[in-house]
Amino acid sequence: MNRVRAVGLLVTGLALVGYVVGAEAAYPGRALTLTGLMVGVALVAMSGGWG
Repeated sequence: MNRVRAVGLLVTGLALVGYVVGAEAAYPGRALTLTGLMVGVALVAMSGGWG
């Protein structure tokens, strides 16, 4: 489950960065950052939690 947690944290981090960049400058596909955030959080939750 450590791999799932690592992937979830990575996806969550990338989605947060994409969200911040999207808040500053509009780019195509920026709405997918919210999907990435939800997927990342779900993966972390399925792996057993944040820590």
